[in-house]
Amino acid sequence: MSTAMSDNEYRENKFFSIFGSVPEPGFDTAEEQIPVWGRHWGCSNDVGRLRAVLMHRPDDELSVVENKPMPEVGGFGDPEKGWYWMGRTMPDLPAMQRAHDEFTNLLRSEGVDVILVDKAAPGAMKQIYTRDSVIGIPGGAIVTRLARRVRRGEELPVTRALAKAGCPILGTIHGTAVFEGGGFAFIDAKTAVCTVSIACNPEGVRQVESILAGLGVTLIKVPMPGYRIHIDGAFIMVDVETAIVNVNELPYPFIEYLEKRGIKMIELPPEDSAMSLNCLAVAPGRVIMHGSRSKRLADRLDAAGITVLTCNYETVELGGGGLHCSTAPLIRDPI
Repeated sequence: MSTAMSDNEYRENKFFSIFGSVPEPGFDTAEEQIPVWGRHWGCSNDVGRLRAVLMHRPDDELSVVENKPMPEVGGFGDPEKGWYWMGRTMPDLPAMQRAHDEFTNLLRSEGVDVILVDKAAPGAMKQIYTRDSVIGIPGGAIVTRLARRVRRGEELPVTRALAKAGCPILGTIHGTAVFEGGGFAFIDAKTAVCTVSIACNPEGVRQVESILAGLGVTLIKVPMPGYRIHIDGAFIMVDVETAIVNVNELPYPFIEYLEKRGIKMIELPPEDSAMSLNCLAVAPGRVIMHGSRSKRLADRLDAAGITVLTCNYETVELGGGGLHCSTAPLIRDPI
């Protein structure tokens, strides 16, 4: 009579029954992350104490910008090569580097670990705007896929920087999907919002939503008007239940949703620069904002109990992105 199993099969079964699968604690818990990944990576909100952020100091990638004016729109660009510079003057690299250094020094003084992308992708003259290529989520990050040709390729240096830092990559936007991180924001730990736009197409939204669903996060979709691309041009959380908003760029159903949620909305006055909204919360009710703001906005922020730290960032803003755009949070405290 043949044996039921070989001795090796018996021993293997016994070993695997004793030393079996261990699905708990979950991947995104501190108990799992710290021993395996070195830190408790990820973000579940946009205002908790900021602990680590991915950034890129501008460098010679800006040499792709040539003196090719686009008089009909202002700024400079080459549609055939795909690059564009939105400022009405050519980029001033030393001034941009000084502004970026001021910003990173301020973040470090707030206790933030600034993780730098070492070298931009060839010709990726917008690599400084790291927000768009990475979304921090519980347990790690999503690497996005940039929409415009001049930005395609930023994903590789970002992926390398995340791997070097030890940050888990929980998803990479792929196929014909495009999705930029400026089009994404957390409202709370279980609710996020994204734009549906030229920079965040339906397939990109579907892929991000699928990843978030596995984390128990609901994604609200906000169609943007015309060629508006990102939610961070219209909506920024600055405290647990407080946001700065540009009501001119938000659809009424989303404004109504925020009202029903009890989110206090600080309206951006019409005389303010749009970049005043493009600020960064480093803790609940504590934000870094560019150097100029109207008295009306300053009074509204003060009345809401928001502490503002100032950073002069106008030379970087000429490229089309501000303080918020220049940061990709990788670790925030829960709230």
